[in-house]
Amino acid sequence: MDARMEKFEEYVSMIAGQLGHADRVGPFRGYCAGLMLPGDRKSVEPMAARVAPSEVRSAHQRLHHFVADSAWSDAAVLGAVCRHVLEAANKASGAPEVLIIDDTGFPKKGKHSVGVARQYCGQLGKQDNCQVAVSVSLANEHYSVPVGYRLYLPRDWSADRKRRKEAKVPEDIEFATKPEIALRLIDEAIEAGTAPGLVVADAGYGVDTTFRDQLTERNLQYVVGVTKAVSVWPKGKEPLPPAPWSGQGRKPKLLRRDAQHQPVSLKALAVALNARQWKVVTWREGTNQALKSRFAAVRVRCAYRDYWKSELRPEQWLLIEWPKDEAEPIKYFLSTLPARTSIQELVRVAKQRWRIERDYQELKQEFGLDHFEGRSWRGFHHHATLCIAAYGFLLAQRLAHPKKTVQHPFLGEIPALPEDFRPRGSPTTTAPRPGFDRNPAPRTRRRSDRTTAALPLLRKTN
Repeated sequence: MDARMEKFEEYVSMIAGQLGHADRVGPFRGYCAGLMLPGDRKSVEPMAARVAPSEVRSAHQRLHHFVADSAWSDAAVLGAVCRHVLEAANKASGAPEVLIIDDTGFPKKGKHSVGVARQYCGQLGKQDNCQVAVSVSLANEHYSVPVGYRLYLPRDWSADRKRRKEAKVPEDIEFATKPEIALRLIDEAIEAGTAPGLVVADAGYGVDTTFRDQLTERNLQYVVGVTKAVSVWPKGKEPLPPAPWSGQGRKPKLLRRDAQHQPVSLKALAVALNARQWKVVTWREGTNQALKSRFAAVRVRCAYRDYWKSELRPEQWLLIEWPKDEAEPIKYFLSTLPARTSIQELVRVAKQRWRIERDYQELKQEFGLDHFEGRSWRGFHHHATLCIAAYGFLLAQRLAHPKKTVQHPFLGEIPALPEDFRPRGSPTTTAPRPGFDRNPAPRTRRRSDRTTAALPLLRKTN
């Protein structure tokens, strides 16, 4: 067996212990292979045609049952993928440095796919009909890997018993905001012992004061995006102390404001900074040139409803990005990194969030994360887990061999699709002619000089 295939078989054997039954190993192998094989569409039927061209119908049934109905644990498989990637990463690139929180959208037609609703879709950059999933990734300067993934179920869906039943949403799933989902995924990573002590997220999460406070309660530091409307007390200013006691009733304990003593918005603070507080910082090498911009970092106290508090909120960093060619600042970040942290380090950590965007791009473009055509809760999460498993396998290979291009494990002799194969629902689908074999013997085409024998990707056991 080719060395590349041996590595894949070792990976399958490692994951097999998390699937719960030996009959699931073959479909796991075939599904991951289908995700890694070339092809424009990574939904179940086209993948079945690629991994088992001589028995498309039965392969399709096995793969569909495995992804849509089989009761294996997403968390267990993702945990095994995480451990496999980290084992390779720790030897080559070091332990993960940050937990990156983000979400991604999947444009959809109709209303029956689980969680689909008219909501903001990052992929489209506007409100539209879509599904949205929240994820958590472990990352450092050299790699990132998703370790938690959960569908956001809008409030209308959560309260609709009929649609929940049709999409097989578990009874214990209730409405939760995206920041609440993110916190649950973080807790799972902490429980698994893989979570570093630093969280990075964009303004969709960072603007939520409760989310930030919950991170602090978990003893996690953060660098999170916020919006220009967030109000703060600049360095040297703070709320008024409690009102003097009149001698009657309870002593006042709450902090105060008055008409002349008010916090400022982040934009107002940024505009008031002097020129000496702005520095050009380079954070990494881009494709064509070093990535750099103009930043300022100042200490502030968040002012959100502090008039209901008896103690001052702690100081933290405000990082502002304002390129010289822009009319106003373009990004704001709040951070609980130590007061001695340099502006270069603040920028470096804040900019690590780009890695999760790369994860989503690769998972969608190369592994078909957004190609799942089922409608159920379990199927949606199983497909995502398998995409991450396929991605994790290739990522571990890259980390283990950083100085050379890792060959694709299946780019040897790849069975071609049957000539008459048409996905169900295709307008070109026609009934088979009498005597016509719908599953002819597979043809093969050579994809490299070093070819391998076809692997029985859907065999049922190890």
